[in-house]
Amino acid sequence: MPKPDDAWIVHRHGPIESLSPRVRRVEGRIPKMDLLRVMTIAKRSDDRLVIHNGIALEEDGMKAIDDWGTPAFIIVPNGYHRLDAAAFARRYPNAKIVCPAGARKRVADVVAVDLTYDAYPQDDAVRIEHLDGVKDQEGVMIVRDEDGATLVFNDAVFNCPHGEGVSGFVLRHITGSTGGPKVTRLFRWAVMKDRERFRASLKRLAETPDLRRIIVSHHVTITEEPAATLGRIADAL
Repeated sequence: MPKPDDAWIVHRHGPIESLSPRVRRVEGRIPKMDLLRVMTIAKRSDDRLVIHNGIALEEDGMKAIDDWGTPAFIIVPNGYHRLDAAAFARRYPNAKIVCPAGARKRVADVVAVDLTYDAYPQDDAVRIEHLDGVKDQEGVMIVRDEDGATLVFNDAVFNCPHGEGVSGFVLRHITGSTGGPKVTRLFRWAVMKDRERFRASLKRLAETPDLRRIIVSHHVTITEEPAATLGRIADAL
């Protein structure tokens, strides 16, 4: 995995996409890996911003974020998605660093943690909660606005196409990470501790009223029948 750094190092990334009145999304490259990473920015009802899985952008992109609202919460969504966490903490010293309770030790190795998910000040527009069955190592962000609901997962749900070459082979056949919406083989081995509780957690989230999309932290947003798709993912566990 790339080494975290508190310097503002920009890797190749796409534009900021507006998905709904309260949701923005950016895709970026992971250095030395054939995976895309995704940053989600959500606006709370108090107009402060929650940055999930932060990616260092070029200055015009960061200015667009700052113009939209004040970054108040920087979500480090597990103990491995830490690449730009310290850089965001340095850039936004008044923002709170938030992570899952079970990931706190690893996240704290690179950046001071202010809050875990259970201490995040919940908001009608942007909620954060732990997933069941994973010992609080991962969670989900739930955003609601007039467009409907958006679920933002990290590594608990993947939606990556098959790739090519050695890395494509590894992601497809070893970690089971590619080939459409799924819980990867790697996540089942390394993170999932209670299959039934985790399945029930996904099933409950699939019943989120007016669910419009599921954003994942690697590759493609799920927009086609998101509730039914998440139900099928849970059933396949």
